[in-house]
Amino acid sequence: MNSHDLLPIHTGTVIEDDSLTLGQLCHACGVHADWIVSLVEESIIEPQGNEVHLWRFSGTSLVRVRSALRLQRDLGVNLAGIALALDLMEELENLRTQLKTMRHD
Repeated sequence: MNSHDLLPIHTGTVIEDDSLTLGQLCHACGVHADWIVSLVEESIIEPQGNEVHLWRFSGTSLVRVRSALRLQRDLGVNLAGIALALDLMEELENLRTQLKTMRHD
């Protein structure tokens, strides 16, 4: 493995009010715009804006793209599988949050 195989890991809080252009999202995730367009076509992420050059992406989209990238790279999951996996992971997180809330009440 060489340094080109490693992706930078960013930590911090996603601020939902932030918006990224297509170019910024590609740069932040180290992917080509075509791959982001494929994610949009599969409804894995949803941009704001009607035309590609006007698209803006939320912090949540950034997290989903990075998760999608890991699923594809590490497990070889295709786009349809990525969409399903991310939706199930999100649902699981929502259920865990509800369970925590119920236990604290």
